[in-house]
Amino acid sequence: MFFDCKGDFDLSEKSYIFSKRFLDISVALFALIILSPVFLVISLFYLFGDNKGPVFYQQKRVGMGHQEFGIYKFRSMVVGAEEKLYANKDLYAKFVANGYKLPTEEDPRITKFGAFLRKTSIDELPQFINILNGEMSIVGPRPVVEKELVEYGDDVDKFLSVKPGAMGLWQASGRSEIQYPERAELEIGYVDQADLWFDFKILFMTVIAVFKGEGAM
Repeated sequence: MFFDCKGDFDLSEKSYIFSKRFLDISVALFALIILSPVFLVISLFYLFGDNKGPVFYQQKRVGMGHQEFGIYKFRSMVVGAEEKLYANKDLYAKFVANGYKLPTEEDPRITKFGAFLRKTSIDELPQFINILNGEMSIVGPRPVVEKELVEYGDDVDKFLSVKPGAMGLWQASGRSEIQYPERAELEIGYVDQADLWFDFKILFMTVIAVFKGEGAM
């Protein structure tokens, strides 16, 4: 295993962590500058469009070392979507049974514009802010909500021994088409194999998957 859950690192691990953080900061800064026109256009849509409300949506996720943080996304749902989910027992049961997600076409909370953002993965772009803040990395296991940790069983500490990523092996392998427990196996597999070249491979695989629209929700 590349990472020790207890936090003990050798020289090669420290070198990898330093290089990874340097790339995270460099890529996130570059991306936020280049994508600023996209952020502006989407912000204007929410200010003057039919679905007025907050531009960003922030949800609590569990990060490295079991530390909670707020993950940023462009809002793809109606205002108060989480409350509507929890209030509808049948919808919430389906949400849990489907790996803590709902297919876009079956989710009444998602707006038409939000469905487009999800299909193209544009809704994920604000996570460059989380990366710059040091809460996430470009590549790593996808961050989950607290309730999902049960899916990782005895490997939960290993899963949380690395920073979660905007892109990960599960996402690159099919995203929402792959459910638990296979998803957990893929994410733990990443922790076991993590190195810089594997990160680049996952980055390439994810870009291909996004352009093909595979597993998007």
